[in-house]
Amino acid sequence: MDHAVSRRFVLQSTALLLASTALSSKALAQDAPAGGRLVVAADSEPKSLNPAIVASNGVFFIASKVIEPLAEASFDGENGLAPRLATHWEGSEDGLSVTFKLREGVKWHDGKPFTSADVAFSALQIWKPLQNLGRIVFANLETVETPDDHTAIFRFSKPTPLQLVRNALPAVTSVVAKHIFDGTDIAKNPANNQLVGTGPFKLAEYKPGEYYRLERNPDYWGEGQPKLNEVIYRVLPDRAAAGSALEAEEIQLAAFSAVPLADLDRISKVPGIKVVTKGYEALTYQLVVEINHRRKELADLKVRRAIAHAIDKKFVVDTIFLGYATASTGPVPKNAPEFYSADVPAYDFDVEKANALLDEAGYPRGADGTRFALKLLPAPYFNETRQFGDYLRQALAAVGIDAELVNNDAAAHQKAVYTDHAFDLAVAPPVFRGDPAISTTILVQSGIPAGVGFSNQGGYASAEIDGVIATAAQTIDAKARTLLYNDFQRLVVEDLPLINVAEWGFITVARDTVLNVANNPRWAVSNWADTALQA
Repeated sequence: MDHAVSRRFVLQSTALLLASTALSSKALAQDAPAGGRLVVAADSEPKSLNPAIVASNGVFFIASKVIEPLAEASFDGENGLAPRLATHWEGSEDGLSVTFKLREGVKWHDGKPFTSADVAFSALQIWKPLQNLGRIVFANLETVETPDDHTAIFRFSKPTPLQLVRNALPAVTSVVAKHIFDGTDIAKNPANNQLVGTGPFKLAEYKPGEYYRLERNPDYWGEGQPKLNEVIYRVLPDRAAAGSALEAEEIQLAAFSAVPLADLDRISKVPGIKVVTKGYEALTYQLVVEINHRRKELADLKVRRAIAHAIDKKFVVDTIFLGYATASTGPVPKNAPEFYSADVPAYDFDVEKANALLDEAGYPRGADGTRFALKLLPAPYFNETRQFGDYLRQALAAVGIDAELVNNDAAAHQKAVYTDHAFDLAVAPPVFRGDPAISTTILVQSGIPAGVGFSNQGGYASAEIDGVIATAAQTIDAKARTLLYNDFQRLVVEDLPLINVAEWGFITVARDTVLNVANNPRWAVSNWADTALQA
């Protein structure tokens, strides 16, 4: 991102943790030393660790080392992908099938062979019916043929763009073992937390409130991998504690901005510590104002545009994110060049214009200066979303809107916004995962059932936007599909079903002894097979 890049730290050479001979962090994976235990900060404990069911970064952070997808994001692979359990994929011209060639010689951690039957089972029994993202990508998946143990042919009832399937592979296609899940209540299977995968690490131990311990898989298919003997996730819910633990050499790595942004400048000067902004390019977080269109005032476009003009995006970027973000122009982030379009309306920070629009909409200020009151629910997941909630309340007050802040814990917030619709405005941090159809169109598409998180629960409906979404879902030609999403961005920004404010990637802070950090666009949630420690 623009600001994140401009703020990227260039660190001088420093003393290493063990005062040993320095080895460049750019060392090639095959030359990196083997062995050692990597201790990592984890700020949460997911209820389910199965990424085939719950495709989220909190789950991937741990489970991606154990359970693998068909392909992973890459800085230099073809179409931005690197093979994992699939070595090749090809779509038919009519968009009705995709054929995957699967890696041979792969074993599950219990010693049984990985085959196409595992892929077919995962796709039909989990990704399509159960997974939060797979329900969209594989909505029209009809069957998966397995002509041999290393070929899986996905057949669709309606044209499904290869562009979408390809973009979804890293996040959506975590493969689980058929022999463990078949014939069980999948959602309640203990294997959702007692993971058995094909990855470079095995889940060895979990002590609630304290740690997860992963150990090296000696039968991993990757030659010379994994490098590490163990990965320990130390549970540190207090984000400020991660920086202290790094300085005290109790942990060696903190990802996902576990070290608060306000501490980065200071900690970057600590000998033996590096701050890395790369490795999140495929995980762009977006700061969004969700709007409940059931509320009469908010159903008025003039009011929504007034709110957009009342927000000073530069202030948000510079003050809340300390420059580690960039202002959004719409629902697709700037660092997604395959789809991004700048051809959208702009709502510059203009309090006078905001006030004029509210007057035109028929909401004059009362004797106390207030036009109307709203209920504002900031998502509790990050410091930045909470801080933006405080800022937005002040920004709305400046134009005569009295916003009552309602701060809930994560469970209460999700229920209030996505099930009960008990909000007027909410602050959300959805993730852009490489393709608008995977996690973005659902934010504005009508008809989403109540209870679906990070979706349009504001009651907004636009036949035109729904039509573009539906057409793009079956458009096989990649260029034509991209143009449809350019139209999608323009329509969303014109009508403002929600307001995109900023977009950001996270920060990794690590000891200099940790090698091969951030070498793919989903590094924190990839398998870490080549991550190593300086001996």
